[in-house]
Amino acid sequence: MRIIANIPHPKITISIFSMNDKYLVKFEAGPMEQIFKFFHDEVNGVEGVKKMVDDEFLNKILERFNEMYLSLKTTKERNSKHV
Repeated sequence: MRIIANIPHPKITISIFSMNDKYLVKFEAGPMEQIFKFFHDEVNGVEGVKKMVDDEFLNKILERFNEMYLSLKTTKERNSKHV
C-alpha cells in the first residue's frame, strides 16, 4: 500500500492510498480514523476519488468523528473511575 495523494482540509488529514485494485481514503482526526475503499473501476483515478470526497460526504465524516470522540471520552471517563 502506498500513499498517492492528499486532500487538504483544515481540521482533518485526508490521505489516498492505492492497494491492489482499490483506492483507500483515510480520514484522521487525533486518535481516530475512518477508511473508505473504492474499486479502481468505480472512480476515474485519483481525481475521481477527490470528486467523491465532496462537502456532503465530508460533513458526514466530521459528524462521525464527533460521535467517535464522544464515545471515546465517555468510555475513558467511565473506566478511569475504576482504576
